[in-house]
This record gives sequence, structure tokens and C-alpha cells, in this order.
Amino acid sequence: MPRFSILDRYLLREFLASSLAAAVVLLVIFTGSLFADAVNKVATGQLPGAVMFTVLGLHLVSTLQALLPMSMFLGILLALGRMYRDSEMHVLSASGFGPRGLLKPAAILALGVTVVVSLVVLWLGPLATRTSHDEVDKANRSVIAAGLEAGRFTSLTGGGGILFANSISPDGTRLGKLFVESEQTGKDGITRISVVTAARGELFHEGQEDNRFVALHDGYRYDIRLGQDNWRLMQFQRNDIALSPPRKDNGDDDPENVRTTVSLIGDPDPAARAELQWRIAVAFGPLVLAMLALPLARQGPRASPVGRILIAVLAYLIIMNLVTLARTFIASGKIPASVGMWWVLLPVFAGAAWAYARQYAVRRRPGSNSRTAS
Repeated sequence: MPRFSILDRYLLREFLASSLAAAVVLLVIFTGSLFADAVNKVATGQLPGAVMFTVLGLHLVSTLQALLPMSMFLGILLALGRMYRDSEMHVLSASGFGPRGLLKPAAILALGVTVVVSLVVLWLGPLATRTSHDEVDKANRSVIAAGLEAGRFTSLTGGGGILFANSISPDGTRLGKLFVESEQTGKDGITRISVVTAARGELFHEGQEDNRFVALHDGYRYDIRLGQDNWRLMQFQRNDIALSPPRKDNGDDDPENVRTTVSLIGDPDPAARAELQWRIAVAFGPLVLAMLALPLARQGPRASPVGRILIAVLAYLIIMNLVTLARTFIASGKIPASVGMWWVLLPVFAGAAWAYARQYAVRRRPGSNSRTAS
């Protein structure tokens, strides 16, 4: 079992504190973005309002695969940047603190984040996405999702009229004592009003588009022509009226992201292979980012941390864009799935390791035989 020195525990504690602070800030940002998107989908009918917070929580679980690596990356940068500005790192270097001194605590933190991210991206994230879709589908099978409320007159979309239900079951599939009014003007200019009353009703779905209908049972229908004396009364045992179909969410059109990782293994479909390679790349991402953070964090005692952070964020965005591009290439067949996304991750890791080792390389002064550490 590895031993932890006082310095190892100090550095690891600093990395953890900064990473947690960055995680809190990023969580607020991600939550605000997801909440605004959920509210917009509810307003446009793409998401039932009854499950908005449930879907929001499940989406937050999926965002952990991006939030945790970025929090760790910024945490190491902020912690080391403060130590460089306070000259702590320079004192440690003068005391014989070599390049391996930072690798151990950074590797421990990166391995811990890698385990959690791997759990999320390989199992928990797809499970949360599938659960979110199931909750939305279940809610769409309720009249509550169509905006109907017990004891309130509700206008049906598409000029379908007005519906009133005296009571609605908790699951939103059964209604009691219904009243429906609609009117239509024909080509002859005569307005026809239809009034339907029923003792009870129930919601059902039909057709490939999952259209929603309300079946009215044991009621009467009154057909009236305005300006004329003739009207018609009909008694029925069942009469169906159409509700608006649930609007589809076009923002999540990737069917592979809901599949289990086990089902993706061995699937010859390029889209499935791209999704599998994406999950593997995300799982190993924290190790690459931790290595990249070490050389990027080095700065002078009086240097501003803003410049390094901007460079680090830019490097993070470039890496993520390259990984996303690699995913697109694999899905389209332009890159073999066996190549994966290692052509992005391995060069970044090797380049960061080389830059970090070079920062601590021993150099000779011109005209001197003595050797000093940078």
C-alpha cells in the first residue's frame, strides 16, 4: 500500500478543495442551462410540465461525465497557480522537490475521478437517459400532459373546442362527467355548434404517431345550427374526440446514447462503435486532463492566473472538439473503429508529459560546468 507523506496529503487536499469549488460553480451553470432548456421545452409542448424536475435531475446525472473532469482540471490549475503565485512551489523546488512530487497527488485525484466518470458514462448516464425517456412517455399518456385540469375549462389545440372534466384520476387516464363544446363554420356560412356531455371518459392512444384520443362514454350530443330552428340530439354509448399529439423533442435524436454499454460491444453498426469509443474516451479523459494541467499551471510569482486559465479552457475546448470530430468520423465510416479516439488523447497526454518534464529539466549555464534546475 503506498505511503502518503505530509506533502502528498497537503497537495491532494489543495487539489480536492479547488476541484470541489470549481464543481459547485459549474454545477450552478449547468443546472441553470438545463433548467432554461427544460422550461423552453415545456412552453413549446415538447416536455410535460409534470415531469420537468424529474427529467432535470436525470439530465444532471448525465452531465457529471463532463462536469467532473472539467472541475478536476480547473481545480488542479487553480491550486497550483496559487502555490506558484505565493512562491510555495519555488520554495519546494529549492528544497529538492522534483517533478514526481506533483505526479502522485495529481494521479490519485485523476484516478478517483476516472472511476466515477467511468461509472457514469458506462452505466449510470445511459440508465438516466432511458429513465428520462420513459418518464416523458409515461407522462404523455396522461391527459394532464395535454394541459387538462379537473374543474377547469380547457381549450383544445387546433380549434378542437373546449373541454371540461369534473374529475381526473391521479394517473391522468380517466375522467368523470365531461363537457365538450366545439363550433365550425361551413362553406355555406352557417356556424354549427356541437355540445357533448358524457358520464365518464378515458384516454387512449392510436396510430404510429402516438395520437391521443379521449373516449367519451354514456352521453348525449347536441348539434345546433345558428340562425335555424332545426337541431339534433343523439345519445351514444361511446364517442371519441382527438387531443393534440405530444410534440417530439428534436434535441435528442441519437438513439445510441440510451443503449447499454454491453449492447454496444460487438455491434458492427458504425454509430454504435462511435458511441462505444466515445464512452471509452470520456472515461480516460480525466487522466489526460490531469497530465495537461501540470505544465499549464506553472507561472511566475506575480503573474495573473487569468491568462493560464484562458489557455487551459481553450485547450480543453480544442480537445473536446477533436474528440467529437473523431466520433463523427467513426460514425460515418471515415475512420476505422479500431483506431478509436486515441489519436487525439495519446498525443495530448504525451505532449503534456514532455512539457512537464522539460519544465523540471536540468540545464547547464553558458560557460559553466555546474548544473542547475529550472
